[in-house]
Amino acid sequence: MRGLRTTLAVASTALALAIMPVAAAELGDDGLHKAAWMRDTFKDLREDLAEANAEGKRLAIIFEQRGCIYCKQMHEEVFPDSEINSFIRENYFVIQMNMFGDVEVTDFDGAVLPEKEMARKWGLMFTPTLMFFPEEVPEGVAAPQAAVAVMPGAFKKGTTLAMLRWVVEKGYETDEPFQKYLARQLSQ
Repeated sequence: MRGLRTTLAVASTALALAIMPVAAAELGDDGLHKAAWMRDTFKDLREDLAEANAEGKRLAIIFEQRGCIYCKQMHEEVFPDSEINSFIRENYFVIQMNMFGDVEVTDFDGAVLPEKEMARKWGLMFTPTLMFFPEEVPEGVAAPQAAVAVMPGAFKKGTTLAMLRWVVEKGYETDEPFQKYLARQLSQ
């Protein structure tokens, strides 16, 4: 009986740890949230895509800005969810960019611009904005044209997880648009 209680206690603790939310990301010196799953790269998208592919992951870019209340909401309420956090860690290679930053970015088309000018070139207006990319991007194509999905703004857990799954499952290659996929996922 004592062995059974010990086994149950260990299993209960393991289950509790598995479903506990992850702590919210800390703020970096640039005022942006720094989640453990974010990659620090040279922001050369072709190199980042190759590295993501080598790891068997999908490349995603998240644009944020200092003081963004919606970025804070995503980092405090959505990304720390254990299921979402695990899914990102297992399936995504995420690069963070600052909507008003000065770090140079090399686009898929070879253009080299500071983050803030790249955000303008790509027509980004909201933070956070998540951009998801295919495993291969043709030469001469800029990131917005290459993206298989873009998620502008903050969304709740269900929508965010559904988008993450839809991209990994390559839903964009099917006849089921994301909105129908989301409705189906939320009704299950």
